[in-house]
Amino acid sequence: MDSEGYCDAALILLGHGTVMDADSCAPVYQHASEMRRRRLFGSVREAFWRQLPRMTDVLGETTAPRVFIVPLFMSNGYFVEHAIPIELGLRQPRAPGFSRVQRRGSQTLFYCQPVGTHKSMTSVVLARARDIVVRLPCPNAPPCSETALFVAGHGTDRNEDSRKPIERQVELIRALGQYGEAHAVFLEEEPRIGDCWGMSRCPNLVVVPFFISDGLHVRQDIPALLMGKVPEPHRFTWRNPIIRDGQRLWLTSSVGTDPLIAGVILERVAELVAEDREIREPERG
Repeated sequence: MDSEGYCDAALILLGHGTVMDADSCAPVYQHASEMRRRRLFGSVREAFWRQLPRMTDVLGETTAPRVFIVPLFMSNGYFVEHAIPIELGLRQPRAPGFSRVQRRGSQTLFYCQPVGTHKSMTSVVLARARDIVVRLPCPNAPPCSETALFVAGHGTDRNEDSRKPIERQVELIRALGQYGEAHAVFLEEEPRIGDCWGMSRCPNLVVVPFFISDGLHVRQDIPALLMGKVPEPHRFTWRNPIIRDGQRLWLTSSVGTDPLIAGVILERVAELVAEDREIREPERG
């Protein structure tokens, strides 16, 4: 936490948003509510890329001298690195890079890194995996040494950075040595989420969706792939754990809905403040 505090600052939590799925915006409102409860910022606002309230409208209404924009995204993909900075006026369409801190008259805009690439997301993934088997044992919570942990991401061949945060999480989890195995699986790239049954010899499998919200991908697409069936609208249910060929599989809710994300948001803000201070202090000298 910044020792000077943020009472003069506004925090804008930025989500992708979509009019196709009302649940996709829920984590933005969840974490904004928590930030308001902590009373660390002068104001806290929700904003979205593809639904109301739009990020440019919210920013235009914000008069605080410092404005921190934290993208509730999982990777440094097209939206975080290109579309959003261009819309915010932080970079030119074909420019090679951009500054995350921009001074506009008496106001300073801080555009933070996305929450999903932060190193502490490993703790969020592990908390999700641990919680699901403790709450829903069958009949007892299995030891981690006999469990394979799968981090499930979206993946896309249109952006090579999309899968990097998921693969990085798997590397970090393997290094900890807590689980018998750790693997990355994807919706739109290989290895596929539905392949996890054949990827591990462990008797227990836990799949953690590396998504911001419990939207259609988490509620419908991932369960369908794991069960090998096409869901019927409004009739699809998932019950943990499911058993197949002697293996038990638990599916968690998305990492983006975990209460620990509030801490990640604050760390993203604090690190950018520190970086900006390091740049400005030599200039003053």
